[in-house]
Amino acid sequence: MHTIITDLRMPKLDGMGLLRRVIAEYPDVPVIMITAHGSVDSAVEAVKLGAFDYIEKPFERSEIRNVVTKAVRTYELHRRELRERQEGRGRYGLIGESAAMQAIYDIVAKVADTPSTALITGESGTGKELVAKALHENSGRRAQPFIKINCAAIPRTLVESELFGYEKGAFTGAVGAKPGRFELADKGTLFLDEIGEVPVETQVKLLGVLQEGHFERVGGLRTIKVDVRLIAATNRDLQKEIAAGTFREDLFYRLNVVQIRIPPLRERKGDIPQLVGHFVERMSARLKKTVVGVSDEAMAALAAHHWPGNVREVENVIERTILLCQGPLIQPRDLPPEVLAPHAALPGGAALPRPPTGEVPAMGAASFKKAVRAETERVERELILRALEETGWNVTHAAKKLQISRKSLQIKMKEMGLREEAPASGGDSTKR
Repeated sequence: MHTIITDLRMPKLDGMGLLRRVIAEYPDVPVIMITAHGSVDSAVEAVKLGAFDYIEKPFERSEIRNVVTKAVRTYELHRRELRERQEGRGRYGLIGESAAMQAIYDIVAKVADTPSTALITGESGTGKELVAKALHENSGRRAQPFIKINCAAIPRTLVESELFGYEKGAFTGAVGAKPGRFELADKGTLFLDEIGEVPVETQVKLLGVLQEGHFERVGGLRTIKVDVRLIAATNRDLQKEIAAGTFREDLFYRLNVVQIRIPPLRERKGDIPQLVGHFVERMSARLKKTVVGVSDEAMAALAAHHWPGNVREVENVIERTILLCQGPLIQPRDLPPEVLAPHAALPGGAALPRPPTGEVPAMGAASFKKAVRAETERVERELILRALEETGWNVTHAAKKLQISRKSLQIKMKEMGLREEAPASGGDSTKR
């Protein structure tokens, strides 16, 4: 039983009585009320009581078909979310049952099927794209395109042409016309990740599209109209960017109709066991390993870790651990050193790995200076590697995280042989 259609006025048991019975016995089944013109007020009261919707007589077939389609979809979504909760997977593909995550689920449920813009904030690796996808997939635009673009991955001079497209001859190299992301996302959703990276001059045109719903391609004169729901995300404090003059205040308020803040993992540590279990199961299947769980001691170490890279770091650590795991259960010896070691604060919220208490680097015949230099280089390499992993091997962002220049980081990477370790799709010019 996916939905119930009932008339408001019936002999013996009327529509309101049936509605009360269904709510009490089958609370997840949508009820659609059919009513005559003179009893619309009663139908509205039924909706307030819990009916899914009402249809007024006489009605067209298409009208009742549309309402039933929405009701059935609502029922299926509810059942799917119930299954995911029972399987410990949270909701909307997100993992976690903490109060902070429940608040996010509630916001998504309330605003997903609206045209309002949304601004998702949170540190790198918290899952902002997953929330954006949840908003799209639970909206009326779900059958239309979900177009995403990482503004930080595009050279500043090309952001405008990527968003709005260009005409042939608009600039050197424009050998043909090309539609932008707004055109591709027409009738669907456009997700702009790292919105804080958009140049101020392009922000003016972006604001215009949000207000007017039309634009011109770069080098073009024809006005193009689009119907796009915009979702933006950032790990920056846009209020500070506004004060610094690098982000327009009017654009911020246009984007910030609905703000969804995703808390860092250190603020919802109760979700760590669930996340770890999810990634253990997924990575074991993907890597064809027989790891089935985590020992209590190892889980305690994982739960105590600061996780500066958030959920993305958990995924990375579990993958590395499963690759090197020596048995069916992950033990403390299988975990990376930084998870087990004490931590000290570093710029950008990173954590400094230290040897366990009582351990000192072996010196052998080497001089004290050489031993100190070797240990310094080891820590330096580990910090650089972590910064690169946390930023998806984006050299510019990793350099900012480490508070050194991009050139200095490139030189360090070359000296340490880290260029060869860069993933094929990673970073901005990690090989150069």
